[in-house]
Amino acid sequence: MSIAELPLRLDREKIAEFCRARGIRKLSVFGSVLRDDFDPVHSDVDMLAEFSPQALARTGWEYFLYGPQLAEIIGHKVDFCAQLSPDIAAEVRREALAVYEQA
Repeated sequence: MSIAELPLRLDREKIAEFCRARGIRKLSVFGSVLRDDFDPVHSDVDMLAEFSPQALARTGWEYFLYGPQLAEIIGHKVDFCAQLSPDIAAEVRREALAVYEQA
């Protein structure tokens, strides 16, 4: 699947601004948004962030606002994470689709 085929519209410039301001070097979507069972009314959007070294060291409690802030940008509730359970990490990384990647 490509970004153009996602069942939601992404303002890639706003996402890029968000990521650059927070030290996110890669932001990907995964889960139901990539499958036929995504419900645009009820489903949340799973997002995985990979941060630049030391970016989280200066974040603090602001980290917990990243999901709601991304939700405002994309118009859907966001389940935001930077770490994955080892039980699902390989599968998620295999299926994930990058929506932002630092140049």
